[in-house]
Amino acid sequence: MSDAPVLTIDGPSGSGKGTVSRAIAKSLGWALLDSGALYRLVALAGRRAGISLEDAEALGRLAEQFDIRFDSTEAGDEAVWLDGEEVTRAIRTEQAGNDASKVAALAPVRAALLGRQRRFAVPPGLVADGRDMGTVVFPLASPKIFLTASPAERALRRYKQLKEKGVTANLAALSLEIAERDRRDMSRASSPLVASADATMLDTTGMSVDDVVERVLRIARELI
Repeated sequence: MSDAPVLTIDGPSGSGKGTVSRAIAKSLGWALLDSGALYRLVALAGRRAGISLEDAEALGRLAEQFDIRFDSTEAGDEAVWLDGEEVTRAIRTEQAGNDASKVAALAPVRAALLGRQRRFAVPPGLVADGRDMGTVVFPLASPKIFLTASPAERALRRYKQLKEKGVTANLAALSLEIAERDRRDMSRASSPLVASADATMLDTTGMSVDDVVERVLRIARELI
């Protein structure tokens, strides 16, 4: 693994880790790894290739070979490319998120993506956002943060995000989907969602994004 410093931010869906990670990376001037996007891309590529999301071996081979690129628009928004096609919106749907949770439970897929994720660690440093960043992908990282929030808070956050994007959403259905995703992420045999023993736990329920970012930056600057 690279000698570049790595800050990991793990947590369940809706804990705010994506938003916080982007803000932290921008503040520090570091690279950003959105590991969830990788699994969303595997699922999308699998569906487009006609591969069952239960076919672990085929999806593992796909994850080793597919062409992906993370970029940004002139306005600074994310731009994600799969095999030469811009798929940013396609991987941010609720279906894409649920599909990602399914393929993330497959050991061959996780093994195929491990090296790709570690190559994101380049100077001056990396902020790694995911579910097993501090436990499996970057076990020697410091600091490690584990964000969480109440299930109701996480469902409401997702509901508001979708409404802001003009997407029809049902709060009750989102609550059920988040609960199912939590169950799948925490019970999978390969790299389950769990806080690293040396991670700083931070419950973001009732906290603003700015408050969480400030808290994480303070922790990071004390340890980096």
